Amino acid sequence: MTANEVKQSIRNVPDYPIKGIQFKDITTALSKPECLRWMRDEMVKRYKGLGITQVVGIESRGFIIAPAVAMEIGAGFVPIRKPGKLPAETITVSYTKEYGTDSVEMHKGALNENDVVLIHDDILATGGSLMAAVELVKKAGVRKIYANCIIELEGLNGRKYLEERGVDIDCLFGIEVDE
Repeated sequence: MTANEVKQSIRNVPDYPIKGIQFKDITTALSKPECLRWMRDEMVKRYKGLGITQVVGIESRGFIIAPAVAMEIGAGFVPIRKPGKLPAETITVSYTKEYGTDSVEMHKGALNENDVVLIHDDILATGGSLMAAVELVKKAGVRKIYANCIIELEGLNGRKYLEERGVDIDCLFGIEVDE
């Protein structure tokens, strides 16, 4: 399996969630065991041995690969969710995305100053949701943060936005927005 083969298995959904957005649907890749295994294995290769203690997944597609990677590298899993989805006390960060505003939450106390964290999401677009996740994780005072996405939507400047804010981002592969 190669990055290009995984890339070819991703479906475009026009005008979702709003008119003018071409949504990159990774569920078609996730339904193929060889693609799912490749994504997990690539992330494990990149992050094993870095002392990561917690893998944070961003709702909802970040929940798919993140726990599998966490198990393989000997780390725990912490979810970042949309408001009102976590049962205990939370911390919240709001952000702007391509088509509106949103917020994300994490359980207070889920991370601490001894943690080395990998934040994972499926797609890097403009960088808003990932930056919000980074801000949540920073509030916990962790030792180090790594950030990863499966796909980078090239041309939306999400990488530049994150790097200008001190976030080192790694993506498994890039796709042009119109591709």
